[in-house]
Amino acid sequence: MEPYESKISIKAWAEEDRPREKLLGQGRRNLTDAELIAILIGSGSRDESAVELSKRILHHYKNDLNALGKAGVNELSKFKGIGEAKAISIIAALELGRRRDDTETKAVEQITCSRDAYKILYRIFADLNHEEFWIITLAQSNKVTGTHLISKGGLAATIVDPKIIFQVALENHAAGIILAHNHPSGGLKPSQQDITLTKRLCEAGQILEIKVYDHLIVTDDGYFSFGDEGMI
Repeated sequence: MEPYESKISIKAWAEEDRPREKLLGQGRRNLTDAELIAILIGSGSRDESAVELSKRILHHYKNDLNALGKAGVNELSKFKGIGEAKAISIIAALELGRRRDDTETKAVEQITCSRDAYKILYRIFADLNHEEFWIITLAQSNKVTGTHLISKGGLAATIVDPKIIFQVALENHAAGIILAHNHPSGGLKPSQQDITLTKRLCEAGQILEIKVYDHLIVTDDGYFSFGDEGMI
């Protein structure tokens, strides 16, 4: 008598329990995150099914799809059973989901409060694992004319040149600007460097008659507004 198998492949599952068949028969909303990822990667390994592998990946990221969305090809490829092609499939699918959120969100055309600026910025900073500095350029009546990357750096900081910021503002005929950078660490408290830089840029803006309306620090969980806190 043959010993019982410790692992059962998806092909041996009841048809209604297989991810692809389950999607066809019950609809996509009835699939778990692991089952959806299993469809993306197609197959597991000799030791585990695609669903078990997907559950293991999700468990590593504490079942947080936002955390999984930040993973790169090299990181995902470290999981046994995930090669470069499967890693790319996961990353591409999560990026498509993020872009869908972007298109479904009504574009902000005029800034009336810090929340309006955040609606523009959180899409820019979503899933970044390094720091970037951006500005929003504004015309009269705080109408948005563009978003502009000023610099990018490492995990902790990015070097910001005030001359570049105001060069971009002048080239875009901005009446005002909003400063923004992200904290990949997740902390919203501004550093002393953030405070000093903001003060310098506000002073430079006064000389050039380009008003600095706000400076936002953005994380995946929210934002800090210098303007709302009375620091501008």
